[in-house]
Amino acid sequence: MPEQLNPAALTPETLARLLSASIKRVVTEEQVLEIAEAGNLLSTGGTINLVQYAAFVVGEKYRGQN
Repeated sequence: MPEQLNPAALTPETLARLLSASIKRVVTEEQVLEIAEAGNLLSTGGTINLVQYAAFVVGEKYRGQN
């Protein structure tokens, strides 16, 4: 049976693997953690909400632009 993923609670390792597959280049767990820590996105259980992560990354990309 395929692994069930909860996009509201992904481990940094799983998120790195998903991002790597989607952009066809390596994204490391350390890179994911760096962004998650900068955005205060880690839950108490050490997981990351994919929607919050994506929103933070997009917000950082366009910060200061109007």
